[in-house]
Amino acid sequence: MNKAIFLDRDGILNVERGDYTYKIQDFQITPNIIETLKICKILKFILIVVTNQSGISQGIYSRDDMDLCHQYFQQQSGNLIDAFYHAPMHPSISSSLSRKPNSLMFERAIYRFNIDPKQSWMVGDKERDLIPARKLNLKTIFVGSGKCHYADFAIKDISKIPDIISNA
Repeated sequence: MNKAIFLDRDGILNVERGDYTYKIQDFQITPNIIETLKICKILKFILIVVTNQSGISQGIYSRDDMDLCHQYFQQQSGNLIDAFYHAPMHPSISSSLSRKPNSLMFERAIYRFNIDPKQSWMVGDKERDLIPARKLNLKTIFVGSGKCHYADFAIKDISKIPDIISNA
């Protein structure tokens, strides 16, 4: 079985703006994330993004807009991400088992890539990112200030991720 690191997008891959990020000019790559993910690849982790993108169902932006941001990250990082999973629904439009804090995006990736959850991690900046990971027995890293009840580890500096996963 494989081991993976699941990553939230906004606030982890790109800087959280407090608004929808769907234009490349607004997609500011988080400092140190590319170097951090390169180390994770050396450590033989599959890298999977799991992201709520409710702006799609709300008509704020299109899937193509989102895909262009993902392609931009891949170009800038040398294609470090193995797969992107997104949940386009918003609770005001329609419910979805994919949308975090539900776990369907994770379950699909676990099946597709033959992932062992006990060797795998979720990195997020909100509690809703970590809730499905805990349900599935993934270890969790919260990035940010404040507290997160679902975090096994909490960090402010994203470059600490390889140290945590290597020493846990």
